[in-house]
Amino acid sequence: MDARIRQDPQGRKSVDNACMTPCAIERGMRIIGGKWTGSILWHLKDGPVRFNDLSRMIGGASKKMIIERLRQLEAQGLVHREISETKPLSVRYEITAFGRTALGFLDELRRWSEGLPNQKYAP
Repeated sequence: MDARIRQDPQGRKSVDNACMTPCAIERGMRIIGGKWTGSILWHLKDGPVRFNDLSRMIGGASKKMIIERLRQLEAQGLVHREISETKPLSVRYEITAFGRTALGFLDELRRWSEGLPNQKYAP
């Protein structure tokens, strides 16, 4: 993350310490930056949530999208899935200790975005 532009006496530019692999910011954004990912983690912060309840909490996201994101989060160790053997079966999701480490900066992002001027959101 310490990339610097250098210019030689002939005016040619080169980069010192160029990011040849994804830097820490890019790696983090690849994990958290997916659509609905932050919202899912945020809604799991208060304890385990059944899938249907989670899908109701996240308006605008399809169940298919939520399932996809939950599978990614589970594979990354941010969310734990538990299947209860009751009739009917129910699936509950819970944020892991590692997932909780994201809540601090998600809260900062929430506060930052609440302070933005009232402009139409452009995805």
